[in-house]
Amino acid sequence: MHKYGNISAPVIKRLPRYYRFLGELMDKDITRISSRELSAKMRLTASQIRQDLNCFGGFGQQGYGYSVPGLYNEIGHILGLNHLYRAVLIGAGNLGKAVAVHMSFEKRGFKLIGIFDNDKNKIGTSIRNIQVTDLDDLESFCQQNHTDVAIFCVPKNAVPDIAKRLYNLGIKNYWNFSHYDLSLLYNDIIVENVHLNDSLMILCYKISDADVASD
Repeated sequence: MHKYGNISAPVIKRLPRYYRFLGELMDKDITRISSRELSAKMRLTASQIRQDLNCFGGFGQQGYGYSVPGLYNEIGHILGLNHLYRAVLIGAGNLGKAVAVHMSFEKRGFKLIGIFDNDKNKIGTSIRNIQVTDLDDLESFCQQNHTDVAIFCVPKNAVPDIAKRLYNLGIKNYWNFSHYDLSLLYNDIIVENVHLNDSLMILCYKISDADVASD
């Protein structure tokens, strides 16, 4: 049974935005905010904010609003950011290197423990103080180091074989930057797909749609 029941995907997708925005308020030493003020700044209705937070019990006080650090910590707890799920990254190319270097894993509930590639020129080099390991050693590494999550930063055609190896090790959680649909292979995995090209095309649509509307 899930801890919070069946929360809708749109609510879950808004949680990181709340968390990020509350963190920005804390950086400005703002300690209290009303749902009305929060709605104006986030461009959500006050009712929507209250409905979202009520899914997890509600955290505001009548006449007081929300404690910014309190709500920040509560949402972090809901998101599970207090965990340090151990992750390996597959693919040390430009994308994999950027993900390894620029993501704040430890602040987002994860610890990057290994990076793998099959390029002999990359094996043995270091990214984020982690030595790139030969992909041939994936099984032995994951068996010796408890691994919860795999991050795919490899071409689409490389995914099925690597996914099978990871799945056979019992690893069923994936952050997937490839364009391969892992759910086609396995129906009992947890996967978050990141499609940068899709995001760029959506931006293109929004710009072109705005151009048409302004004509």
